[in-house]
Amino acid sequence: MEDTWDKLSPKLSQSTLNALQKLKFSRMTPVQAACIPLLLKRKDVAAEAVTGSGKTLAFVIPLLEMLLHREFPLKKQEIGAIILTPTRELAVQIDEVLSEFLIFTPQFTRILLIGGNNPQEDLDKLKSQGSHIMVATPGRLVDLLQRSHHGVNLAASVKSLELLVLDEADRLLDMGFEASLNTILSFLPKQRRTGLFSATQTDEVQQLIRAGLRNPVQITVKEKKVTKLSDGVTQRTPSTLQNFYMICESDEKFNQLCHFLKEHQTEKLMMFFSTCAAVDYFSQAIRSILKNIQVLSIHGKMKQKRNKIFDQFRRLPSGVLICTDVMARGVDIPDVNWVLQYDPPSSAAAFVHRCGRTARIGNTGNALLFLRECEDSYVDFIAINQKVHLKKIEKAEDVINQLPSLRKLSLVDRAMYEKGVRAFVSFVQSFGKHECRMIFQKKELNYGQLATGFGLLKIPKMPELKGKTISDFTPVDININSIPYKDKSVAVQRKLQAAKPKKEKVKHMKSKPWSKQLEKKERKKKRKEKKALAQKRKLEMTENDLDELEKDARLVKKFKSGKITEKQFDEEFVGDLSESN
Repeated sequence: MEDTWDKLSPKLSQSTLNALQKLKFSRMTPVQAACIPLLLKRKDVAAEAVTGSGKTLAFVIPLLEMLLHREFPLKKQEIGAIILTPTRELAVQIDEVLSEFLIFTPQFTRILLIGGNNPQEDLDKLKSQGSHIMVATPGRLVDLLQRSHHGVNLAASVKSLELLVLDEADRLLDMGFEASLNTILSFLPKQRRTGLFSATQTDEVQQLIRAGLRNPVQITVKEKKVTKLSDGVTQRTPSTLQNFYMICESDEKFNQLCHFLKEHQTEKLMMFFSTCAAVDYFSQAIRSILKNIQVLSIHGKMKQKRNKIFDQFRRLPSGVLICTDVMARGVDIPDVNWVLQYDPPSSAAAFVHRCGRTARIGNTGNALLFLRECEDSYVDFIAINQKVHLKKIEKAEDVINQLPSLRKLSLVDRAMYEKGVRAFVSFVQSFGKHECRMIFQKKELNYGQLATGFGLLKIPKMPELKGKTISDFTPVDININSIPYKDKSVAVQRKLQAAKPKKEKVKHMKSKPWSKQLEKKERKKKRKEKKALAQKRKLEMTENDLDELEKDARLVKKFKSGKITEKQFDEEFVGDLSESN
């Protein structure tokens, strides 16, 4: 169901229509047509809609209309709306959309509260100009709500709140923000409207709906289904998205990837890895080997640089963004031509979310998944579980072997060698956490081919490899300690870490499984010492008692022999009792 903006009831204000015209949004998407009228009529809304369906405008437009039609205009320090998102990238994106509308409604102020920004600068901005609309991540908002600082009291400012928006609510809960959400809800007024938007309605989301919304209207907007494909599978992802897969073994994958990137170097691509360590390693490797391609990287452990990198990639006409699933949900990056999944995602839902970074709101796009021969049944699993049909792309022939170049990077830089080892170890550990363990089985991993594909010089020692025979791998005969660090500051840092007191090393060892036996022995020793001390004290008490009895016996003997009178006996006996008490 698509319709024009002028058919909405209640009617939109002219300032909103002007912004829509400037942004060239001539028609509503289904989720916008369903949600906007309800929010304008002061209903709570819980909407489930597929990725790329236009959810942002579905809450930005009614938010502005509510504030425009308030009986009493918002004062400088009053907060009229809060939009909560799980990631800072999504918050930045929403803030940018909001800024386009506020050009036509300059009476409203806004602020972006996310990690990576200076908290003091946020507080100074709140104090000087206030904020009628907040776009925030939960952690930063909780921090500011729980304290009154330098004349800024958010807990009092939110009493005028008109609308709370929970965007990507399912991921807010997946990322462990449940406690933060409960804290935020406790500060907000009951007489507010709430809009909850998510890609999936999990049990946790339903609990949040019951706790945070008042008699909400629940909306489910599905992607329009296309005709059945030749094999009878109905595609669930947008019809403008083409999904592909390539079969290649672990020691072939990097060469195939480099060949693919060179073939598409004028396009914009996003590439997903399963771990932060793999992102760090392969982004540096590709940047060094394919020098003509601009390569950026983002993962969840980056704190200060994420916002800058995200904004830089959005503005690039071509290039590669290498990332983890921190970029799989919600973010809208213009003109992404390909999404590459170098590592299969941990869940079937994550597969669809990754693919959803391209072919957004009617645009065309492509997605490619790399699989090993023994993992080809994942294609059928995705077709059944997510209704996504994948077409096979044959691997390229006569590709350049880039693995010697990959190894050379580690031979000339110890830091690169260490990154490769961390990437390898983290991949092996994450591999066992797949939702589809029947398909992605550790026993099917060829560790030799995998280490070759990672360009390792030697295979590291790790519990998963204990007792295994490694074939298909040729180690390099080199003393790792002889490899220099290219960056001298890294070498200095390693020396400082090595010089740390042994106490810290022991503390680190406690986290290892084998150290539990040492801890058990130590506890047993302490219990034995404690028991011996108790017995010693008991023995001392017994000896004291014997001394007292012996003294009493001598006193009785003196009394019977007439050496002391009855009065003297009573005085001494009673006196001894008083002393003992």
